[in-house]
Amino acid sequence: MQTTHTAQHYDPAHPEQQHALPGDEDRQDWASADTESDLLESSSASASDEMKRKREFNKLQKRLRRQVGNAIIDYDMIQDGDRIMVCLSGGKDSYTLLEILRNLQRNAPVNFELIAVNLDQKQPGFPEHILPEYLDKQGIRYHIIERDTYSVVKEKVPEGKTTCALCSRLRRGTLYGFAEEIGATKIALGHHRDDILETLFLNMFFGGSLKSMPPKLLSDDGRHIVIRPMAYVSEADSAAFAEAMQFPIIPCNLCGSQENLQRQNVKQMLNEWGRRYPGRIESMFKAVTNVAPSQLGDRELFDFKGLEDKRRERLRNRIDIRDTTDAAEELPTHVIR
Repeated sequence: MQTTHTAQHYDPAHPEQQHALPGDEDRQDWASADTESDLLESSSASASDEMKRKREFNKLQKRLRRQVGNAIIDYDMIQDGDRIMVCLSGGKDSYTLLEILRNLQRNAPVNFELIAVNLDQKQPGFPEHILPEYLDKQGIRYHIIERDTYSVVKEKVPEGKTTCALCSRLRRGTLYGFAEEIGATKIALGHHRDDILETLFLNMFFGGSLKSMPPKLLSDDGRHIVIRPMAYVSEADSAAFAEAMQFPIIPCNLCGSQENLQRQNVKQMLNEWGRRYPGRIESMFKAVTNVAPSQLGDRELFDFKGLEDKRRERLRNRIDIRDTTDAAEELPTHVIR
């Protein structure tokens, strides 16, 4: 069974729901724009610790705004008139994504809607009241989809095996279908930079492929565009922001409770590299955005068989410097300039 619940209806005249995104020329102004948190600093000397905490929060929030904003601009994620379905799981990253997108709306030059959507998978003990209470209090339009994928996963997956693949497939199908129902033009997911790198290594180690999570994706059936605005954000920053905002986090008791997942092993590996070799994570992520197909081995991405033809073409069009020099020496002096 699938049901939905809707809080406040979207009001186009409501200032925090009808906003826009900047163009490249607005990067600096947008990143440095004042927010409500910028007004938190106090001049009281007796509150120095509190002032320091608030300054650090302001810096963190501005960094998140800048990184999310740059990802949106770099990959043209949001356009005028978009209705964006923000997938809200109740975890730290989806909360952070929703809050930063709402924050950025205040300065954007294109109009777009945000609709939060949660999939209640009927996991035992799932606190159904938490998300509606939070979203109602924030005045955010939302839907709760009720679909018992938990029972399906537990029935189909043998004991001791990881449930991630089937769970993800069922969840994706449900959310894609609901996006069509509400007329969403984009589906926003809360994956961050660490998720992208972990997926890259998982595919290399266990899938034999060099691929990850792209910041922007067209679904296989061509019906949906998925965006990951937090592609430039570190997990540490997302966690710090969620803690500072005191989001009501809902733990996942299905996949999050499984021990010895390969993703956890890869995460530990990357964290260790980050501690031992500062800057390595940033360099690896840069590599994801700086691919040279001619220096790899995928025959679909690069025409290795055509290199001989390309060489002949270049040789045919090459200017022979020696011949040109000899010809110039034969010209009368007054012709040479």
